[in-house]
Amino acid sequence: MPDGLETLARDGVLRVAINTGNRALVQQTGDRLSGVSPALANRLADEIGARVQPVIYDGAGKVFADAGRDAWDVGFLAIDAMRAKQIAFTDPYVVIEATYAVRAQSAFRQIEDVDAQGVHVLTSTGSAYDMYLTKSLSHATLERSGTPAESFAEFKADRCDAVAGVRASLQGFFGDDPDFRLLPGALTSVRQAMVLPERDDPRIADLNDFVQRAIASGFVDTAMGR
Repeated sequence: MPDGLETLARDGVLRVAINTGNRALVQQTGDRLSGVSPALANRLADEIGARVQPVIYDGAGKVFADAGRDAWDVGFLAIDAMRAKQIAFTDPYVVIEATYAVRAQSAFRQIEDVDAQGVHVLTSTGSAYDMYLTKSLSHATLERSGTPAESFAEFKADRCDAVAGVRASLQGFFGDDPDFRLLPGALTSVRQAMVLPERDDPRIADLNDFVQRAIASGFVDTAMGR
C-alpha cells in the first residue's frame, strides 16, 4: 500500500466528492450510495485506514468548482484537458457513453442529425459532454442548464430539441416514457477518472496505482455489474 495516500485523510476522515448526477457511476437511495464511484471510495478508505465522508454534488461542474476551496480530498470526474490545468487525474477506471434524448415524434434518427441549423441542444453546465459539444457543434445552438436532472426536466417541459447526457442517466430519467427516445450510438465516450484537487499533487501517481490495481483485480468490473 502506498504510504502517500494515507495523507489524503485528515484525522481519519477521507472527504470524497460524489456526483450523484451520473447514474452510470452513482446511485442514491435515501442516504445510501451505491455504484462504482462509492465502491472505489470505500476501497481506498479501507486501504488507508480512514472513514469516508461523502461530499455530495448533483453535477460535475459543481465538483470542479469546489476543487480550490478545500471542500474535498479526492473525487471522480471525466478527464478533460481544460480541467487538467487545475486538478490532477488518474488514468480512467471506466469509459461510459453520452448520447441525446429526443422527442419520439422528432425527425432525428442518428446523433449526426442533431447538429443542424435551427436545432437547439440542451446540456448540463460544466459536464464532460457540455465541454465536448462546445467544441464540436457546428450548426446547432447549445444551451445550458444546471445539473443533469435539471436539464432533463427542462427538456421534458419542452425546452430545446434534444438534451445530452450519460446514457444510463437518460435512461433512468426518461425510462419507458413513450414521448421520448434515446438516439443510438455514442455522442462521445466519457473517460471517468479519480482526481485530486491540485494539479501538481505528487500523490496522483499513487492514486493511479490504486486505480490500476482495482481494475486488474476485477473490482471495477464487479462494481459496475452491481
